[in-house]
Amino acid sequence: MTWKLTGDRPIWQQLTEQVTLRILTGEYPPGGRLPAVRELAAQAGVNPNTMQRALAQLEQDGLAVGSRTAGRTVTEDAAVITAAKEERARAAAKAYLEALAALGYGPGDAGRLIEEEGQQNG
Repeated sequence: MTWKLTGDRPIWQQLTEQVTLRILTGEYPPGGRLPAVRELAAQAGVNPNTMQRALAQLEQDGLAVGSRTAGRTVTEDAAVITAAKEERARAAAKAYLEALAALGYGPGDAGRLIEEEGQQNG
C-alpha cells in the first residue's frame, strides 16, 4: 500500500487514518508489531516526529499498544478493531448517502443502486 498525502488536512491525521486502515484490513494483524517510527516515516516520506504523532493517536484510539522496550504492537482486543471498522463503514455510508441526496436520491435508491452494482461486479 502506498502512502497518499494531500495538502488539505494535517499530515499526521492522514497518516493515522492510513495506518488505521492497514490495521483494519489485517496488513498489520492483531498482536503484530508495527514497524518502527523511523521506518514508517521513511516509507511515507515524512518527518519522524509527524509519524510519532500519528502513532501516538493510534495508541489513544486503542488500536496500538506502546512498550518502551518492544515498540508498538497492534491491539489484540477484537472489540476495539471491530468498533473501528464499524465506525469507518458508517462514515462511508453517511458520505455515500449525502452524495446521493445532493443528486436527489433517497435511502431506498441508495440500497437499490448498491444492489445493482453488486450484481454487476459480484
